[in-house]
Amino acid sequence: MKLPLNLSARTANLSVRTAAVATALAVGALTATACAPQSSGNSASGKDEKTGTLRVWLFQEVSNAPKEKVVDAAVDTFRKAHEDTRVTIEYIPVETRAQRMKAAFSDPKSAPDVIEYGNTDTAGYVKDGGLADVTEEFADWSESKDTDPTARQSVTVDGKIYGAPFFVGVRALYYRTDIFKDLGIEVPRTQDELVAAARQIRAAEPDLYGLAVGGAYTYGAMPFIWARGGELAEGKGGSYAATIDSAAAQKGIKTYTSLFGDDNCPAAKCAGMTGNDTVTAFSSGKAAMAIGGDFSHAAIEAGKIKGKYAVVPLPGLKAGGIAPAFAGGNNLGVLRSTSHRTLAVDLMEALAGKKTQAALFDAMGFLPTYTDVRDDVARKQPFVAPFVKTLASGARFVPASPAWSQIDASLVLPTMFQEVISGKKDVAAASKDAAKKMNDAFSSAG
Repeated sequence: MKLPLNLSARTANLSVRTAAVATALAVGALTATACAPQSSGNSASGKDEKTGTLRVWLFQEVSNAPKEKVVDAAVDTFRKAHEDTRVTIEYIPVETRAQRMKAAFSDPKSAPDVIEYGNTDTAGYVKDGGLADVTEEFADWSESKDTDPTARQSVTVDGKIYGAPFFVGVRALYYRTDIFKDLGIEVPRTQDELVAAARQIRAAEPDLYGLAVGGAYTYGAMPFIWARGGELAEGKGGSYAATIDSAAAQKGIKTYTSLFGDDNCPAAKCAGMTGNDTVTAFSSGKAAMAIGGDFSHAAIEAGKIKGKYAVVPLPGLKAGGIAPAFAGGNNLGVLRSTSHRTLAVDLMEALAGKKTQAALFDAMGFLPTYTDVRDDVARKQPFVAPFVKTLASGARFVPASPAWSQIDASLVLPTMFQEVISGKKDVAAASKDAAKKMNDAFSSAG
C-alpha cells in the first residue's frame, strides 16, 4: 500500500495508499500449529460482551487533527446507538505497526478490538491469526454492496472477508500543460507515445526529466509490467509461483528500465529514486511528467508548478487504453481476540461507512472505496476524475501471500530494476534472479 506523500509519513508501500503497497488476498490453509482464523460469528476469546470499552488503533497522519475530527464524529454516532459502550482511540505511528501488531496478536489482554491496517498486510495478519472472519456481517451490511470490487478484494483471503476497506489510493500521469503547449506535444495516448514524449521533452529541455522515474519505485513500474500482460506471480490458496521472468513481464521491465538514461532520466540520479522522489521532482519543476497518486495532489499544489499541470490516466498499449495501476490503501479489521465481537463489527462499519469515508475525503483527501461515493467526490473535485477512471478500468494488487512483506522489505523488485539500469544484468537474467528470490519467499511463507 502506498501512503499519501503529502498527508502521511507512511511512504513505504503499505499501499498505506502509499502509501500502497501495497495487498492482500488468498492465503492457503494454515498449518495445525498456526493460529487458525475462527469461523464467522465466533471470537478467540469465546465472549461477545454487549457493553464495556472498545479500543481502536488507527494510523497517525502527519496532520492528524482533521482525521481525528472525522473519526470522533463517527464514534459519537456509534455511541448514540450503544449508550453503555465507551470507545478509546489510539493513533499509532505506522512505522511501529509491525511490532505493535505482533504484540497484540500474542497478548489479547493488551490488544485493541478494531485496527486500521495497510491492505498489503491482510494476508500476513490472517496467517498470524490476528484478524476475525467477518464474512457474514459484511454480506449483511447494506453499504457493502457498493464497495469497489478491487477494494473488496483487499480484505478477502481464501474467499473470506477479514475487514472493511477504509480508503484506496491509485496512481495516474501528472504532466506539465505549459511545457506540452510550448513544445507542441500532445498528451500521450499510449505507452509508446509516453516514452517518445519523455525523450522529446528531454531533448528540448535538457534541464528537465521528461518523465521522472525511480529505480526504487515499485508501484510506478508495475503498470508497465501489467500493461504488457505480465504478472508478478500466479497462484491461489497460499501457493504462489513467481512469473516476473515471463516473456510478457520482461517486455514491461524493458519498457520501464529504458526510461533510465541521459535521454530521459539519467541513471546516476534516477536509479535510486523512490516514488516520493519522482513526485518531488515534478512538484519542484524538475520534471515534465511523473506517475503520482491521488494522494500526491496537495503536495503538487503546494509546489512550484501550481496551475501548470493536469492529470490523465497512465496510458496502456493502445490509444484509449489505461495501464492497470496498483490499488493501495488501508482497511479496518476486528481482532479475533476481541471479547466484544458484535460491538467491534458495528464500530468497524461506522468508521468505514459511506458518511465517514466522504468526510475523510473532504478532510484528508482519502479516496473512498464505494463506487457511488467516489463518483460524488469526483463531481465535487475534478482532479479526482482520472484516478476514479483508472480504478474503474481495473486496478491490481500484489500477490495475495504473506510472503509479499518479505519480498517488499528485501527490495527484490527494486534490485532487479537497478541491476538492469546499471547494466550489471540483462532483463532476462535480472528477472530470473528476482523470480528465484520471490519463490524462496513464497516457499518460506508456507
